[in-house]
Amino acid sequence: MHDLDGGVIVAAVAFDEWDAAEASRIFISRVAPIDPPVRSSRGATELAGVLQLLREQALEPELIVIDGPVHLDAAEKPGWGRQLFDALGGRSAVIGISTRAMPGLPAQFEVWRDEEARPLIVTCIGIDLGAAKVRVRTMHGRRRVPTLMKLAARLARGGAG
Repeated sequence: MHDLDGGVIVAAVAFDEWDAAEASRIFISRVAPIDPPVRSSRGATELAGVLQLLREQALEPELIVIDGPVHLDAAEKPGWGRQLFDALGGRSAVIGISTRAMPGLPAQFEVWRDEEARPLIVTCIGIDLGAAKVRVRTMHGRRRVPTLMKLAARLARGGAG
């Protein structure tokens, strides 16, 4: 997702295998700003953006990987990924990948993809945490952040220009 003065650009990629180096499909959507604006509304903006993209593209994925938290702590305080799961009626599992450590989440939520970098934080709903971590660990990319997550971010920035 890329913020603009007049809203945001949301980009998503589909892939056939967890270790895929390239997307099988690309989706981009321009989302109008939330009115009225909500202070600290990053999660609300992301949720609205993803829901609009899914609606516009008539997508009903079995599983969605997001750049952000599903849960904010080990007690499963809802993040925007949980709100997405609920908004979709639980029809799509959600894996949240965060690059920043979150207080309240123990080491069991960490995934090490590059021995010299900090771990990614993985939270999920609708899928077992162990299975989610294995999938994130096997995603393509030699560095910490998977290749296809970087691609979605680049597409969102590129869609703004």
